[in-house]
Order: sequence, then structure tokens, then C-alpha cells
Amino acid sequence: MTTSIPALRDQRDASCNPVGAPKVTSDLSENVILTTLDDLHNWARLSSLWPLLYGTACCFIEFAALIGSRFDFDRFGLVPRSSPRQADLLIVAGTVTMKMAPALVRLYEQMPEPKYVIAMGACTITGGMFSADSTTAVRGVDKLIPVDLYLPGCPPRPEAIFDAVIKLRKKVGNEALAERGNLLPTHRYCTVPHQLKAVEPAVDGRYLRAETQKAALAAAAGLPLAAPAQTQPVQADA
Repeated sequence: MTTSIPALRDQRDASCNPVGAPKVTSDLSENVILTTLDDLHNWARLSSLWPLLYGTACCFIEFAALIGSRFDFDRFGLVPRSSPRQADLLIVAGTVTMKMAPALVRLYEQMPEPKYVIAMGACTITGGMFSADSTTAVRGVDKLIPVDLYLPGCPPRPEAIFDAVIKLRKKVGNEALAERGNLLPTHRYCTVPHQLKAVEPAVDGRYLRAETQKAALAAAAGLPLAAPAQTQPVQADA
């Protein structure tokens, strides 16, 4: 029995190469996503930034306008939270005074890692109009907590806050889990000294030693004082 050469070739191709070259079908490409753990983790975080409801001055009015239906910042995944333990974004909106500084630092430290800070407004970034003669305004919130993004303006419009959030989302999307330790601050406070000038007090108490003031105090010294209220002791039931 003789077999022709073309028949042998067809038999060899059928037995040696029964399966053709692998090809990715359209169904497989539409249902399988290839990514990395960093990209997946960053996508989940940048899509669910939860800002803390914190504001001290007029900049917070612009920030509060985002909650309404006109701007609707919920479409960015921004869900305002009243507890710092549930928030990962702190938008410092308004002037920060030295009396408010310890409370701000406490709120920042109660937020879980990773957390981000946006300095909103001129008063938050440099002290603004209060940087010239105020004795209580902090000249920049970055002296207290690390700042990731600066948003200038007096006050910035809600559209500017959207732009700041978009830039922050890009920063979050480029982070890596292995390099997160290098991004953490090494100091609790930024070492930027205040440039304050000591001046003599305008009120030195001389008006208290004036003759007219002494006469007014002497007239008031003879007035009878109100008797203290009598409190009845409370007896505990046996």
C-alpha cells in the first residue's frame, strides 16, 4: 500500500500539531482584568476619600457648598465624616489660631493611616490678612501638621476644591505599598520658626491710676455687696 507524500504531510500535521496557536478570544479579554496590587489598592483609596467635617472660618462656607446638589462632590466618592477615626482626608478650611492648634493636631493624630491634608485658603497657608499684626494666628498650618496639597485663594471657589481633589487623587494613584514608609513624616511638627516681633503693649494700666478712675472706684467701694446664696445640704436617702 503506497501513500502519497501530500497525504503523509496532512497526517503528520494532524497528529503532531492537533492544537493551533493560542489566541485570546474577545470573550476572555472582556471578562479578565490584569492589574497589580498597588493599582488595585490605590484605585480603591482614591475612589473613597472621606473628608473630615472641619472648618474654622469663611473658607468652610465654600467647602460646605460642595455637599449641596449644585456641586455634588459625592460623585468623587467624598463622604464627609464627623469622626476623625473614620476620615482619611483633612481639608483645613480657615484661620488656625494658637488656641485651636492643639485641637487640630489631636484631630490629625486620631485619623488612621494613610491620611492626607489639604491646606485651603490664604489664612491656612500663610496666615493671610492676619499674618501682619495678629498675635494668635498661626503663620501656616504646615508648622503643625504635614500638608500634601496647598489650595490658595481668599476664599477658593468650590471648583478649585474639585481641582485640588483631582490632583490629590493623582498623587494617591501613584503611591506604592513598598514605599509608604518613606512618605511618612519623621517629625511631629515642621521646624519652621515664627517671625514674630515683640512690641510694647498698648494698654499699660496707666488709666487705672488716673484721678478720675480712682474717684469712680472710691464711689463704688461703698456700695453694699450682694449676699451669697444659701445652699441647703442634701440628705441622702437611707
